[in-house]
Amino acid sequence: MTASVRRIFTTEEGVPVPALSVAEMREVDRVAATQTGPTVLQMVEHAGMGLALSAIEMIGARWRDAEVTVLVGSGGNGAGGVCAARHLANRGVRVLVVTILPPPEADGALGQQFLALGESPARVIRAWEAFDVAQSDLVIDAVIGYSLDGAPRVGQMALIRAANASTTPVLSLDVPSGVDADTGETPGVAVTATRTLTLALPKRGLNALDAGELWLQDLGITPGVYARAGLAFPPVFGESDRVRLHYPAAGSA
Repeated sequence: MTASVRRIFTTEEGVPVPALSVAEMREVDRVAATQTGPTVLQMVEHAGMGLALSAIEMIGARWRDAEVTVLVGSGGNGAGGVCAARHLANRGVRVLVVTILPPPEADGALGQQFLALGESPARVIRAWEAFDVAQSDLVIDAVIGYSLDGAPRVGQMALIRAANASTTPVLSLDVPSGVDADTGETPGVAVTATRTLTLALPKRGLNALDAGELWLQDLGITPGVYARAGLAFPPVFGESDRVRLHYPAAGSA
């Protein structure tokens, strides 16, 4: 996939949705967080709530009696996973959070989300403690997201392998962990997701083989912020803050 190709996804109504490169997404995040809003914590809350509601949709009518395992990395993707864990636990879902980083050592958005999660009934364990994803009704992958830099590290690999060992559905946040968000390549182990909830705009490397069913979550970012990254497109979201996306046809741009 060359850098000059702009992949175009579409909504169920046929609205075109341009894909972003990692560099473009970082610039959009930077402008929103430091200049215009929404803030990082506001965007994490949008992502976490959308992820929690997506989990409930995937589990179906028995969600109140369900158990969800949330696999959490040490960055912003992990913060979205912890936020989703809180919203699920607040609704009575049994939640197990498996984290690489000890909550007291987390800072920034992840630290804030762990602080809020501490007042919920969710259970938190470290990645090397014993846990069984087979007991879960759904596994949430919030390990890496679009920030992959080479093959996943040891702790990340352990959580990715746990997700893939599960026979239950896997919901990935933004990009399945281990998948390069620009190229779609997998330099090491990678999550094979049942559904992926990608954030703000889809990433260039997303593909059906790794990401599964693809949905897009609104983070509240304004058209002017996207315009600074050279992007203009029609409104994507309507009555819901999440929309189903269709992948581009092979070779289309």
